[in-house]
Amino acid sequence: MQTGIIYGLLAYIIWGLLPLYIKSLHGIGPLEILLHRMVWSLVFLGVVLAWRRHWGWIKPAFSNPKLVLGFIVSALLLSANWFTYIWAVNAGRVVDASLGYFINPLFNVLLGVLFLHERLRRGQWMAIAVAAAGVLWLTVSLGQLPWIALVLAASFGTYGLLRKTAALGALEGLSLETLLLFPLAGSALFYLFESGQAGFSHATGTVQLLALLAGPITAVPLLLFAASARRIPLSLLGLLQYTGPTLQLLLGVLLWHEPFGVDRQIGFALIWSALVLYTLEGYWASRQRAALAAMR
Repeated sequence: MQTGIIYGLLAYIIWGLLPLYIKSLHGIGPLEILLHRMVWSLVFLGVVLAWRRHWGWIKPAFSNPKLVLGFIVSALLLSANWFTYIWAVNAGRVVDASLGYFINPLFNVLLGVLFLHERLRRGQWMAIAVAAAGVLWLTVSLGQLPWIALVLAASFGTYGLLRKTAALGALEGLSLETLLLFPLAGSALFYLFESGQAGFSHATGTVQLLALLAGPITAVPLLLFAASARRIPLSLLGLLQYTGPTLQLLLGVLLWHEPFGVDRQIGFALIWSALVLYTLEGYWASRQRAALAAMR
């Protein structure tokens, strides 16, 4: 249990501090950062698979067209999520990005209702309604839909839904996704270098080294998360996940002084209230189930 908590916290801390890494890649644009992330993630995962001698799953995976098609879709969703996040950080919208990952748990619940036919209790519906009120407040008060947060929540939520129903584990699934993306990412990165448009070529040695570290920086938290999920209850993992967006919010407000006026504070407060309501309702429901089980 303690090891699982440590793994989970490390994963979410790395994700929470990811804006620091993205901001440090001076002179490299969002699309090129995405391409480096795809290519070097595959290289890093290849090293991990070679170290573990874990190749047996590849041939059966590619012999299943339905599985490959599902992972093509999940890979594209993951790419859209990564690109939106990278763009938001470079555009000084870290606070907006953090909102997406605060919304994401409740978005996952809604996807479960729509696609997995899960039934929600009254308290869970109330939590979703309060979160929707927060999004509506931000839309009206700021004069625009919080599209960055919604794109991040929708893309990562749908990605999670596909991975939840997929036949491959975390390491194998991410390896297959990066392998499927490699022809496109590798060709695009090659074109940038050949045409002289690659920011990597003109960056300092430190920035180039950081770009090459995109692989482990992407893969390590995902592997830590998978290891944590096997060791601790999902309810506890759900509480730990707020570490990431909280760190992102603090970085955006305190370090980069992004706008966080009263209107945004009210919207965030509504969404935080929804998360608290959802968490407390889940805790109460689990206690009720435990009490009923003890009586039998």
